[in-house]
Amino acid sequence: RIMRPDDANIAGNVHGGTILKMIEEAGAIISTRHCNSQAGEPCVAALARVERTDFLSPMCIGEVANVSAEITYTSRHSVEVQVKVMSENILTGAKKVTNKATLWYVPLSLKNVNKVLEVPPIQYVRKEQEDEGKKRYEEQKLDRLETKQRNGDVILPVINPEPHTVGYSQSSLIHLVGPSDCTLLGFVHGGVTMKLMDEVAGIVAARHCKTNIVTASVDAINFHEKIKKGCVITVSGRMTFTSNKSMEIEVFVDADPFVDEPRERYRAVSAFFTYVSLSKEGKPLPVPQLLTETEDEKRRFEEGKGRYLQTKAKRQAQMQQSAQ
Repeated sequence: RIMRPDDANIAGNVHGGTILKMIEEAGAIISTRHCNSQAGEPCVAALARVERTDFLSPMCIGEVANVSAEITYTSRHSVEVQVKVMSENILTGAKKVTNKATLWYVPLSLKNVNKVLEVPPIQYVRKEQEDEGKKRYEEQKLDRLETKQRNGDVILPVINPEPHTVGYSQSSLIHLVGPSDCTLLGFVHGGVTMKLMDEVAGIVAARHCKTNIVTASVDAINFHEKIKKGCVITVSGRMTFTSNKSMEIEVFVDADPFVDEPRERYRAVSAFFTYVSLSKEGKPLPVPQLLTETEDEKRRFEEGKGRYLQTKAKRQAQMQQSAQ
């Protein structure tokens, strides 16, 4: 579809959350189609996880976004979908890849939202494709478990915070989940949640550096539990790490059942977003150093530094392989 002004961020490019929402819609369509391709109980595919995705180049208003999806692996109860986003300048015909993402879905019964159905298997061209897919499946399964275990943290307000501290830029957004946010089963589309998360992360980044900011990448997004229609969700973000030219922001989503639900608040989604600061000409700007004050903030900073160095090393290794 063509990108319009209401898809733009304040820098004039397409909002990162808009691209994430399109990616999830493509993944939901293809995985729901596949899971209903054989006779059996009808179902809807629900997003469980998004692997790390990099925003390779900005997409501009007026360009056409082309989102393509392919199923690359199926386990008994999950589907791996790989999605690619291309932007096309319809005046010049120039095309470029803006995003690549890997998403995992599980099929939920239309009759019982808590029932996970079996996934029809796909045919692999080579045995190695199945083996590689199984390895990715086991890795993401382990990471999801580890992430859920450390997800008890909350963000508390800070009175009169100093500039460039964690408390100074931390932000929250409260949203009542309505019918337009939800799937046929009455729980939130993953893409809607990711768009809200990107908005909060963007506010945190802009508050910290006071410049135009853009989404550079999103670490794995884990959907721990479903969010039903009628819930009030709180999307919270805080700065965890800064390098010379990037900012890592932790974002999590807590859900409060609001209508006919006795359940207490629970952690539904969590992820790390990375942003960069840009001048009006689109050139990278230095990022103010994050000032850590508490032991927890210092620990999170070191953990973020580890993720940053690990990603940097992977990128350098990929560049060396490409050069060879």
